[in-house]
Amino acid sequence: MSLSHAVLTSLIEKSSSGYDLARRFDKSIGYFWHATHQQIYRELGRMEAAGWIASSVPADAGKTRKREYHVLPEGRAELARWAAEPAAPMDLRDEFMVKLRADAVLGEVDLQTELQRRIALHQDKLGHYREIEQRDFLNGKPLTHLSREARIHHMILKKGIMYEEGSIAWAREMLQVLATLPG
Repeated sequence: MSLSHAVLTSLIEKSSSGYDLARRFDKSIGYFWHATHQQIYRELGRMEAAGWIASSVPADAGKTRKREYHVLPEGRAELARWAAEPAAPMDLRDEFMVKLRADAVLGEVDLQTELQRRIALHQDKLGHYREIEQRDFLNGKPLTHLSREARIHHMILKKGIMYEEGSIAWAREMLQVLATLPG
């Protein structure tokens, strides 16, 4: 996946200035596809040069260099082409797993504090995801009354919730394993 596809998706959801796009990105797609604001601005330039998006100066821009971006038919076609391609499963590259392997062979590394720190980080993110779920999806109406788009968004959020829950459960189990092993 390239950043351009994530940006196209976000711009189809809502045409925006680069600044507003970067802020929205942080609160949505950014949970599973990280990009700096600088990367987003560079990508907007490349996408405009490719003819996938166009920009205009909004009425409220005043004397600023503010531009609002929207997706052109060529951009929609590119996003549809990309979305129809098979996606590779996520590659897991986790430095901490290598550290655990190092502990297994060295027998002298104490990673319990790091595991406890990771549990706290996952609990924080899980709490944040649950707040979003409560605010945006579980507000008294059955999920079956949500629009197609909202139901898909909820399922994406549920994957994040399940990931955090699984990470917490695994780290707690790993703490128990380390506590029972001689070392």
